[in-house]
Amino acid sequence: MDLAVDVISDVICPWCYIGKRRLEKAIAAFDGEHAIAVRWHPFQLNPSMPKAGISRRDYRTQKFGSWERSKELDAQVSVAGKSEGLHFAFEKMERTPNTVDAHRLIWLAGQHGCQDALVEALFRAYFSEGRDIGSQQTLLELAAESGLDQQAVEIMLSSDQGMDVITKGRELSQQHGVTGVPYFLVNNAIALSGAQAPDTFVAALKQAIA
Repeated sequence: MDLAVDVISDVICPWCYIGKRRLEKAIAAFDGEHAIAVRWHPFQLNPSMPKAGISRRDYRTQKFGSWERSKELDAQVSVAGKSEGLHFAFEKMERTPNTVDAHRLIWLAGQHGCQDALVEALFRAYFSEGRDIGSQQTLLELAAESGLDQQAVEIMLSSDQGMDVITKGRELSQQHGVTGVPYFLVNNAIALSGAQAPDTFVAALKQAIA
């Protein structure tokens, strides 16, 4: 019996990056007898974000009331990330991007068997390298690193191709009552909200088999 884990996330959500790493640990620790497919679905933390994005400082100050509060939350994330081997370079991050094109690119990567590689590249670029993943040039570079054909990416980015994945992602979130990410659905039956511990993921996988 194969297993499927559907992950609803946004690439600018730090807990989604941490949740990805914890899920990977769970899969690595699992029995090895079952193939586990991980599929990524879009969630927009900021659906009204301008196409060019905005200053991260301005965005976070407005969202959390002050820049000092934002830095406190960043520090908490950094500690959690460090325990998973992740480095969050918040000091390098200048903009909060619009993530529509990144989500479309994740969809395209799913059609070409390199979705996980692209998701990892997007998380790393944004959180560890401070790159603007709303920039088409950045997306082209990350797509190439992940094994996607450059021409296919250019065609998608210059058209409306894949825009329906945003709508489908919104519908999936509404169907399951998702209001925050990450959100994990094991075999379309067992739901886990948040960046759960690896043991919790393992338990869910075992439950799905049973």
